Amino acid sequence: MNEVEKLYETLRKIQEPKGYFFNKDRKRVDGLLEALIVNRKRYGYMSCPCRLAIGDREADRDIICPCVYRAPDVKEYGSCYCNLYVSKEWNEGEIPHRYVPERRPKEKFPY
Repeated sequence: MNEVEKLYETLRKIQEPKGYFFNKDRKRVDGLLEALIVNRKRYGYMSCPCRLAIGDREADRDIICPCVYRAPDVKEYGSCYCNLYVSKEWNEGEIPHRYVPERRPKEKFPY
């Protein structure tokens, strides 16, 4: 089992009981998990691959996966910002796949 598969299984076992499922698009999920692994090696923590981290754990705390925005995103849209975590209804096509807007406050953006 490679690193991506190990992370997939570990996170799946932790998150599914909480009602968070991986997107059924396994290719997309594997790409995002691979990026999380890269960020863990780069920064020492798994910052969201869809946002720009600065490498300061405290400053990036809100975007450490699963980010603090995941719960409200999944509740409102059925998916988190990067579509890694989704609701069961989203995966089964029972709710529309809408664009998830960025919730991170602009003052947290490193640019």
